[in-house]
Amino acid sequence: MNETTRPTSSESTAAPAPDASGTLDEALERLHSFGPERDGWLSNHAPMAVEALVRHGQAPGVHRWIDHYRAKLEDMPDRFAEVTPDNWREALGDPRRIADWAVYFERETAERPWRDVLAEWWPRLLPGIAGGATHPVIRVGHSVRTLLAAEESGPRVGELAHALGYWAARHEPLPPLTPLAPVPDAGDALAAVARVPDRSGGIRSRLDQLTGFPQWPGAPLSDAREARDRLAELVRAATHRYAEYGHGEPIMLVHAATAPNAVLRTLPALPPELWAPSVAAAWAASAAVTAAYTPAEAVAPPAGYAAPITADEVFARAAAHGDDHTIKFTDTALDIGDATALAAALRSVELNPPAF
Repeated sequence: MNETTRPTSSESTAAPAPDASGTLDEALERLHSFGPERDGWLSNHAPMAVEALVRHGQAPGVHRWIDHYRAKLEDMPDRFAEVTPDNWREALGDPRRIADWAVYFERETAERPWRDVLAEWWPRLLPGIAGGATHPVIRVGHSVRTLLAAEESGPRVGELAHALGYWAARHEPLPPLTPLAPVPDAGDALAAVARVPDRSGGIRSRLDQLTGFPQWPGAPLSDAREARDRLAELVRAATHRYAEYGHGEPIMLVHAATAPNAVLRTLPALPPELWAPSVAAAWAASAAVTAAYTPAEAVAPPAGYAAPITADEVFARAAAHGDDHTIKFTDTALDIGDATALAAALRSVELNPPAF
């Protein structure tokens, strides 16, 4: 892609104004009667998408968006068996207990500060970061961003409880992985990830085929600040990569960027000693999605593909397009904010089927 034809923005890294309309709280209350999945295991993206829409100035259209998305929502499943401090290990990774886990975390966040609950459960959940096709950790990332950016409210803390509960129910570690040769650069590391050989099944069958990843970062992290910087590097590399590889699996490949970005958004709420293991887990998630869905060949957008455009205009296009994955990926691209990231967001608008 020619540099002069990439979108540009000088405002893309500015923090949007907090939601003064109450729309997000209304939307979350509306959504919490529904389960986190449909059709067995497909994820409910609505809480994540509406958070991104509100954050980027699209609050007036949120309830209309939910009205369109309503056909993809199912009621919260029935309770199965109560999760307690004594039996949580046996309940971890049991999708029959999705509702039980939600109730457990609702109770925990009602009795203790949400940051304490998050810090206790983050290291327990990290090994299963790829569970639910990485959607649970992405949902946690959207929730934590909101809690850090504005005054806490019942629906926002409740959203964190539902997100953590979904992660606990879908917790599924990757198979044992052999550490391969270290690669210091995140973009080069993603390029070195081997594609899984059998691509005929869904994500769970593909992840079962993983055997090893390049070691990234190539050296131990020196401190928490370096962990944050390297994680930001990974998010940028995965976002940029979508511009040329997104055509392979336009929906699934967005998670190679949005999953590590969810971890990056959560870091400020975590104790610094959890930052380095968070980078390792984020790399595993991004590499796993890359291995499962990257096409054999890159396809560069044609010269002149994207005229200069602002970040706000890019997000407005994603919102009008309406697809949940496109909205969330564009939200991540705006966190990066550079020309290639915005071009990748426009590529997702082009590649994914519109919702409206």
